[in-house]
Amino acid sequence: MLKCINMKKHLLLIIILLTTVKFSFAQDTVKEEHTNLHFQQTVITQYKPAFYAPYSGQNSLSPKTETQSSITTTFFGAARLWQGAEVYFNPELSGGAGLSQTLGVAGFPNGETFRVGGVQNKIYIARLYYKQNFEWGKEKDTIADDLNQLAGLKSKRYFSFAIGKYGMADFFDNNNFSHDPRTQFMNWALMDNAAWDYPANTRGYVLGTYAELGQPDWTLRFAFTLVTTQANQSTWDAKVGKANTQTLEFERRYAIDGQKGTLRILTFLNNGKFGNYKLAIEQNPTAPNVDSTQAYGRHKYGFGINTDQYLTKDFGVFAKASYNDGHTETWFFTEIDRSFTLGGVLKGTSWKRSDDELGLAFIINGLSADHKDYLAAGGYGFIIGDGKLNYSPEMIAELYYKINAYQKKFWLSPDYQFILHPAYNADRGPVNVLGVRAHVEF
Repeated sequence: MLKCINMKKHLLLIIILLTTVKFSFAQDTVKEEHTNLHFQQTVITQYKPAFYAPYSGQNSLSPKTETQSSITTTFFGAARLWQGAEVYFNPELSGGAGLSQTLGVAGFPNGETFRVGGVQNKIYIARLYYKQNFEWGKEKDTIADDLNQLAGLKSKRYFSFAIGKYGMADFFDNNNFSHDPRTQFMNWALMDNAAWDYPANTRGYVLGTYAELGQPDWTLRFAFTLVTTQANQSTWDAKVGKANTQTLEFERRYAIDGQKGTLRILTFLNNGKFGNYKLAIEQNPTAPNVDSTQAYGRHKYGFGINTDQYLTKDFGVFAKASYNDGHTETWFFTEIDRSFTLGGVLKGTSWKRSDDELGLAFIINGLSADHKDYLAAGGYGFIIGDGKLNYSPEMIAELYYKINAYQKKFWLSPDYQFILHPAYNADRGPVNVLGVRAHVEF
């Protein structure tokens, strides 16, 4: 604990020093920016009091009082190589842990911990990819200098592709109000469509190719990516013909009474050496192990619908619904086979804090019949498993308030999450999670 506190003091000193400098090597922002460099650091501390649990398994959320902290630090480098060609490089440091070592809740309350492999700080390459853009037409958008984004003008009609290491959330399943745990809601099920078992290694990044066709009112995206050799691990399977994923998304932008809205429809197919829940129960009805049934030729498919809508310039709402078939084991993200989320975000203009925001969201997560039977028989996944199961949908509410603490560069966000039926178990909980997030970005 003392080591964690010293680490935070050291990193806070780095933040204070770095915030005096703006890393940007650019021409006029109206013209094409040739290079830029940005920085972010996010520290999340969460506390939960003790809760009722008559039994626990190896993947259960601990019923004891607990406090944990996580930290991520990222540098975002970008360079324009030639007309339409860009390269991005993001070294990242992460450390700390989630509550109960990030176990025991499918909709986990800290969205930064899926990138964290251990308590000790580790440095790694988060992103390194090349992107090529082809444009036509006279209508232009002004692109601002931002994280992994070079300032300049971009045609509203274009085709682009990328290859390398990136995060699927960089391109897919965006949402104006519910997508980034560093600045918005913190819960896993609010980052993306929760039943999308999106391809990633244990830190949340993937190797693959990506293509995008853009028009003024709509965008079509596709990605082909690699698969890890084991669930929630980092070694990539070399048998690409048997272990791969395909993700397709259509995005439609529109306006209702002058207020912007977006609808996204996503579908995915994951292929690999996955285990099968039903077969695991047949092989060992009293202690099934889904990993023992792994074989090539297995698939997981599903879809997600994601929408956001501004109702006024200061208030917007969102909803997401997602599904996967749930026959094979969860491989990448979290153990959710059906999910529905609903929420809204209000800017603080009416109380003279226009840069602050208040967010409230609700989550309902569920399992397939095979997945449910597997956990009830005493099986374990890589996130949840109490040794037995009195099934009920996992329900979560999250409330946060984001405070502009210093010149839109330093933000503080107190957060509260109420979790009913953690890991789908009506015998355990409810759980209250109190947290605070400190986020620096420039």
